[in-house]
This record gives sequence, C-alpha cells and structure tokens, in this order.
Amino acid sequence: MTATIERITTNTIAPAVRTTRDVETVRQRAARYVFAGLRIALGWIFLWAFLDKMFGLGHETAAKNAWINGGSPTKGFLAFGTKGPLEGFYHGIAGAAWADWLFMTGLVGIGIALVLGIGMRVAAVAGGVLLVMMWTAVLPPANNPFLDDHLIYAGLLAGLALVGAGNTLGLGRAWAKLPLVQRLPWLR
Repeated sequence: MTATIERITTNTIAPAVRTTRDVETVRQRAARYVFAGLRIALGWIFLWAFLDKMFGLGHETAAKNAWINGGSPTKGFLAFGTKGPLEGFYHGIAGAAWADWLFMTGLVGIGIALVLGIGMRVAAVAGGVLLVMMWTAVLPPANNPFLDDHLIYAGLLAGLALVGAGNTLGLGRAWAKLPLVQRLPWLR
C-alpha cells in the first residue's frame, strides 16, 4: 500500500465563491446611509428637546422655566396641553419629580444612543414607549383622526433598530463587540 500526499497549491484550492448576497449594491449602500442619516436626525430631535428643556434655550422653553433653574419639564404640557381619554392620568403626574427625571433621562439617553448608533434596540423600545405616551396625551391628534408624527417616529425607531442603522456612520459594530453586549444581546 502506498501513501500519497496531497499538495495544496493555488491551483488545487477552489476560488472563493461570491454570491450576489455578498456584494452590496449601490441601492443597498445608499439605503444604509439614508437610514444612518435618519437615525442621526431623529437622535438630534430627542437631544434638542432635552437641551431646550434643561437650559431653557427659548425655543419651546423659556430660560426661567428651564429644569436647571427649578422648572419642571413635564408640568406645563401635562397640566395644560393634554386632552382626551388619558387627560386625568397625565394631569396626575404633571410636575412629579420622578416623571421629570424619567422624561429627561429618556430624552438624553435615546438621543445619545441614536446619534452614536449604540444600543439601538433599547433606544427603539424606550423611544417607542415615550413617543406612544406622548401620542396618547393628545388624543385625538390635532391634524388627523388617529395618526401623528409621534407614531411615525415610533415606527421609524423600530425600523432603524431592525436594519442595524447604528452600524453606518455610528459605533454600532464596535458596541456589539463589547463583552457586556456580547453577553446581553438585547443591548445591541
């Protein structure tokens, strides 16, 4: 019986097979960047709301009503701007310290996560809950029998998380490699 030794050379190795799934099309690349841009823009909406309420930059919140000056970020709107079937609930929590802290923490946390492209799943869930609550505070919406921008933004958040929008123009890939995120994938 004779033994043979197979020599592996470049001629004996099959070339890597590339499928159409491996090649990103121009359309797919453009879509990644569109979603990344939408992610950053939506993050800025959350961050701006936080900054305006924190420092009273004068857009929606006067300096005298800023949180940093003792104002409440929830009192004005929840006490005077709510209507509909949940009006009593929202009036009851207007100006509560815990509601102020949850609201402001949510705004800054969701905003930072979106701008940086990290924690997209958590940001999508937290942002979705916050936006749906804001939608329920003014039922029915002013310009439509049931739909307004809060629900559109909530849907966009879900879509951004599903397509991994934090990986383009963001730190999503690096975030996913962290040991904590590896152990707890829901933090992606």
